[in-house]
Parts: sequence; C-alpha cells; structure tokens
Amino acid sequence: MRYPPGSPMKTSVLSLFASLLLVTSSATTHCASWVRVNQLGYLPASTKVAVLVSTDSTLDCKSFEVVETLTGAVMYRSKSVRGCGPYAAFKSTFRLDLTPFKTPGAYFVLAAGQRSPVFRIAADVYDHTADFLLKYMRQQRCGYNPFLDDSCHTQDGYIIYHPTRDSSFIDVVGGWHDASDYLQYVTTSANAVFQMLFAYESHPEVFSDAFAANGRPGANGVPDILDEARWGTQWLLKMNPAPEEMYNQIADDRDHLGFRLPSLDTVNYGRGKERPVYFCTGTPQGVFQYKNRATGIASTAGKYASAFALGSMVFAKTDTALAARLSVKALEAYAFGEKHPGVCQTAPCRAPYFYEEDNWVDDMELAATQLYRLTHEERYLNDAQKYGVQEPVTPWMGAERARHYQWYPFLNLGHVYAARARQKQFVEFLRDGLQRVFDRGKNNPFLFGVPFVWCSNNFVSALVTQACLYRELTGDRTFEPMEASLRDWLFGNNPWGTSMIIGLPKDGTAPRDPHSAFSHVYGRQIDGGLVDGPVYGDIFASLKGVALSKPDPFAPFQSSLAVYHDDWADYSTDEPTMDGTASLTYYLSAMEAEGKSGFSRAVFNEGGIIRCDTTKKEIYLVFTGHEFADGAEVIRATLKKHGIRASFFFTGDFYRAPHFRKLIAGLKHDGHYLGPHSDKHLLYAFWEKRDSLLVSRGVFEGDLRDNFDAMAAFGIERKNVPYLMPPFEWYNRQISDWARAIGLQIVNFTPGTSSNADYTTPDMGEHYVSSDTIYSRILAFEHSKPNGLNGFLLLSHIGTDPHRTDKFYRKLDPLITSLKKRGYHFKRL
Repeated sequence: MRYPPGSPMKTSVLSLFASLLLVTSSATTHCASWVRVNQLGYLPASTKVAVLVSTDSTLDCKSFEVVETLTGAVMYRSKSVRGCGPYAAFKSTFRLDLTPFKTPGAYFVLAAGQRSPVFRIAADVYDHTADFLLKYMRQQRCGYNPFLDDSCHTQDGYIIYHPTRDSSFIDVVGGWHDASDYLQYVTTSANAVFQMLFAYESHPEVFSDAFAANGRPGANGVPDILDEARWGTQWLLKMNPAPEEMYNQIADDRDHLGFRLPSLDTVNYGRGKERPVYFCTGTPQGVFQYKNRATGIASTAGKYASAFALGSMVFAKTDTALAARLSVKALEAYAFGEKHPGVCQTAPCRAPYFYEEDNWVDDMELAATQLYRLTHEERYLNDAQKYGVQEPVTPWMGAERARHYQWYPFLNLGHVYAARARQKQFVEFLRDGLQRVFDRGKNNPFLFGVPFVWCSNNFVSALVTQACLYRELTGDRTFEPMEASLRDWLFGNNPWGTSMIIGLPKDGTAPRDPHSAFSHVYGRQIDGGLVDGPVYGDIFASLKGVALSKPDPFAPFQSSLAVYHDDWADYSTDEPTMDGTASLTYYLSAMEAEGKSGFSRAVFNEGGIIRCDTTKKEIYLVFTGHEFADGAEVIRATLKKHGIRASFFFTGDFYRAPHFRKLIAGLKHDGHYLGPHSDKHLLYAFWEKRDSLLVSRGVFEGDLRDNFDAMAAFGIERKNVPYLMPPFEWYNRQISDWARAIGLQIVNFTPGTSSNADYTTPDMGEHYVSSDTIYSRILAFEHSKPNGLNGFLLLSHIGTDPHRTDKFYRKLDPLITSLKKRGYHFKRL
C-alpha cells in the first residue's frame, strides 16, 4: 500500500515543507537551463520531442541541433521550436521537435548552449524492457521469494469478518507484496495479473524465458511473464477458495512498523506469525476506529472474474486443467458480483487511509467482455454495454484531484474489448477520456495533463496505454504527441530529468534510492520498479514527520506545482508499486513489438549478434582486416563474379595505410559495407576471464572515434555505420553495452565452422586449421544442422600472415558456388 497524505513515517525530523520553500527560493536566485529527453531513446519513426527548460525568463530559443555522440558531428538542424512559457519551477520552456530525424545512432540535443543527456534512436530501444519490469515483480513475491532465496509469511493466515469461520486458519500463502510494505490486496493483485496476461496475449513474441516458475534463473520453456501471471493467479485461487467465498486483503496498516526484510517480519497481529485475512462482506470494515465505505462486492468479484477468464484463455494451450478450473471460477465470480453490486474497498486500521475505490461498473464491464470472449454468449456482451455506459470515462481523466485510488483501475480495458467487439460507442468513450486529459496539459511543455496525485506515474502508465490502444483501434493519430510525451515522461523528459523506473536505463538518471528496505537497509538494487512519481506541492507539504535524508539533487526543479525526490525517506514519490509496474508491461511490450527490426530473430551472445534469422537461407559474408590484405583482389573479384555484397570491418590503421587506399575505395564503390574494427586492434577483455576488461570506457570510445576519423577520409559517414566487429572477435556484455550507448551494435561470427581460423599458421601446431578442413567443416555443418547455415555470419580475413601459404580465400569461389546450389542467398549487413 502507498502511504497517503498524513501517514506516519519511521523518521521524524523538522517539517520538510519549510525545507522545500527554502530549496525553491534558493533555486531561483540564479538562472540555469536544461534540455530534457527520453534517455532510453526513440524508435526511428516515432514522435521525438526534447524540452528545453530554464529559470531565465528572458531566454529565447529559435533553433536546435542534434549532435552525434562519438564524433561530435551535427546531424540535424531545425527551427521547429515552440515556446510554452512558465511551467513548474521554470520561467521559460520550449518544445523542440526532432521527429523528422530518423537516422539510428546515439546523439544529444544542443539548444540555447545547453546539451541534453545522450539518447539513442534505434529499432531496439525498447527491447527487453517489459521483461525488465518483471525483475521487480519477482522481488515482490510472498511465500517463496526468489530475490532473497528465502521464504516469508508462510503461516498466513487467520480469517476475520466471516460470519461463521472467524479466527479460523486459511492457507493463502503466495502472491505479491503490494509495495514496500508487506500488505497484499486482491484489488491491485488481480489487476496486475490481468495486465500481464493482457500484455502477453497482445505481444507474445517479445517475452523471453530466462527464469523458472519459482522465479530463480533458468529457462523452463514458459515465458517469464506467464510464470509471473501464474504465480498471482494461484494466489487469487487461494483467496477465492469456494463459490461466494472471497477474501480481499491480507494484513493491515499495523504492518507499518519500520524497514525490515519480509523474511524477517516480526509484526504480531495477535496470532504469532499468522496475519489477518479479510473476508468480503460488502459492508464497511476496519479493525479499530477507522472504517472504509464498502457498499458491495462487485468491484472485487469483477476483478476476480476478469483475471480468471483471461487466464483460462491464455493458459488453455499449456495447462488445460488450470484453464478449465479458471473458466468455472470466472463464471462463479461474475455471478457473485451481479448479486452484490457496489464497491469492496480495502480496510484501514490505525489510520484513516485505504484504497478508496468508488467505482465498480468498470470491473464488471471488463469481466463481462472476457466472459463473452470465453463463452461466446451474447448476454455477456450486452452486460458489458450495460455496465460500460454507466461510466463512459474513468472519472480521474480530466480531474484536478482524486482521492487515493478513488477510481481504479486507472485504465478501463473493458472499453477496449467492447470497442473491439464493434461497439463503436466505446471508441468515443476512449477518445473522450484522452481528450479531457489532453486539454488539461496541451499548453505546457510536457503536454502533461495527469493530476499530480498520489501514484501519478500509475495514471501515466494507464493513459499512455489507452492512447496506444486507441491509436491501434482507430488509426487516429490525434493523441500521438501526448502519447509520446507521456512515454518520454517516464524516461526522463520531465521537470526533474529522471526516469521513473528503477535501473532503466542503466546508464541514465533513474531512481537509485527508492523507499524500500531491500535497497535502503540491505543495499540490494531493486531494478524494474515503477516509483509513485511526483505529487502536488501541497500534498507533499501535508506529510507528517518526513524529512529528506540527504541534500536534494533535484532542488532546482521542485515547485509548488509538483515535487519529486529520489530519496528513501520520501515515501510519497519514490516508493515502487507492484500494480503500477505490472500495468506498464503492456505498453513497453507494444513499443518493443512496434520497433522490431530485421534482427528480431537474431541470436545474441554477450549482447552481440552472432547469427541472423535462422528461418531464412541467407548468409552474411564478413571479412576483417588489420595489417594484411593479400586476399583483397581475389575476394573482391569473387564477390563481383557472384553479384554479392559483403561486409568488411577494418581497423583505423588499415584505413590509414597508404597501400590500402585504392582497395578501400574500390570496396566502397562496389557497395560493400565498411565498418570499424577498433583503431589499434585492441584486446578488450582477458582471454581467460572474459568478464574482466582490459580497456576503460574512455579508451574504448576514444579508440573508436579515431577509427571513424580514419573512415571519414573515404567518405564513410557515421550515420551509415551501425555495426562494429570487435577486434580479435572478442568482447563481453560490458563492451556491448558501451557500444550500444554510442549507437553501435556489435556483430560477431557465428561459431561452428572454424572459418575464422583461416589466420592460423603451421607453427601453431594443433591449433593450425588448413583451408581444406575449414571448407569441409562449413559444408558438414550445413548438412548436419537442422537450420544449416541459415542466418550465418561467415567470417574470414581479407589477408593473413605470409607464413600461412594455404590461403582460404582461394576457396571462396567454389564455396559460394556450392552454397548457392544448396539454395542460399548472400546478403550484406
């Protein structure tokens, strides 16, 4: 549970509001400017906007430049600038539109003398980001926790509020902790299950399998997001053990007694290590003096029904028994919700704070759409219509304020499914909601119309998802600029210049000190969590007993409009949330799917591409060179004969050598790819210990910069060179990350044929490989493997040491002829 305004906290110092006022006033005593960008990057064809903000009211900006990171070359100039006036802590702001610039690479924006953080433009900028969020979901597991490799709350729990079974034991071990405390709610957990199932059903191709069902490393043949959704589903089944027996919550705010690991939880609710489990009564609940305002059960029953129904459809192919059980449970839960309309809110205890969910027809609408898909019974579609028209727009959209989780879920996916079922009215409902938020934010530089209430980032996640789904449903791109701004907001294009997801991007500004015992007390990095996000200044000022634990690096950006701190002590803005994180899996998977490049089926090792699409009979001939080029003319003539364009990677020394100038010019004229191979042919990592580096990042980048300088003499432009072949064909993941950060993708030879051993000489003894052996191994590999040489990067050298007289390049012609007869086509990178 997130801590609402006024919630007691563990540390009590002086009033932070007074500190905030001091910070704000001191921040305005000097002028400064900053350029904000999406630090994760942009898809080439997407909307791309940077925002210039300044405390100088006289600042004017008429144009900007996009500069290539490695070489410093100006790649794009534009006067597409719109002034937006004062906003938040800034006296002048400007939107800089670089959408027309689509060239992949790594860049920064230069505007009014200010330089932005580095960002990439590439088709893969969102790759693996949805899977990255699952790191936090695994950290939140209750019962067995794979992050700790330990168990917690294994004696849950004892029933309360049941008319006949009060105080009896019920096994409800499992599920996820809600946030950085250890409460558990069906409200948020059922939504998290549905959101992850929705993400997988929509974009199954982007999710990987690197973890077992228990959350520990190791593939199990099941996409990790399905393992996670199943974990939550199993807990929901425990919380709904029989028809019309539903539970809504485990534990309460007595949990808030300080930071500790879940496996070391010492809170005693009167039954030792058992925690209370709240039975759904449909009436107000609250153990002590504070009560919620529950009026029914439909909000909870609808969430159960929708998660079970979608789970039944998704798991049908892999677990028919589970699917059948979920189908029955979905129908039962929906019928129970019909009998008990109204909201089933979470329960407060010592303090008057709870999830104040006031709406329920959206939950029943979503459940009805899923049962229509599951059963094909028209009555459920009619029910969806009936419920949907009662709440055309989720009420927070366009509102200035909202109580804590007052209208939840923040996104009504029932409208999306109803619209897909050709209920045109629901398309207008989706549009209306988007329009209301757009109208609130259309005049500020971030196009930000989301209210700065508690968990504002969860609202951002909901709205950006709705904008994406509306665009896909209709083809209407009216709200695409707002969608892009919301997306960019989460990755640093906001007043504070920080990502809102812990650890993403790795080298950018992102939360480092979140409100979590894992990180604050035990120093464990909790990657993947979406933090609460900024709140209105008056909300922050109302917090009791809160002070920052360290000087605020974001001090110049705080204002009465909105406040955000990367500080564990600020539980209002820097606490990660389970449901917000899960709800973002759809959008990031959609962006990954949208950006899928020609290498979407590529095979990677240590972050480098070692094989292309294994479903296509395509081979990539790749050559490297540093000091020898005795095979150049034979290779060039052979490629011309067969009409093949290949890929050549040379060192800077090779490009600068006077005796190779004519060769390089000829290769360029022939249309071959010419790329870098490091300037001085450096060895990046130890042979014996691959993860240990032999170069610093500065040396790595400087060496490549020199390599590109040498290439520039031949008119080889940086924008046309996206791939790097590492020297000695040896690298590690850190090198791959450094390369990606400057807009380069490492490629390397496909192992298995020994083609790269054509450099060996007889004096190497057993390591020497003759050309006949290489030739035969290539053809043997092609014949014996299921996919043959499909997608192969077949590497050899453009020249070798004179001590090797058995030159493999003399066999290139017969090799190509043989492989063509076997149906292969040859491509350049």
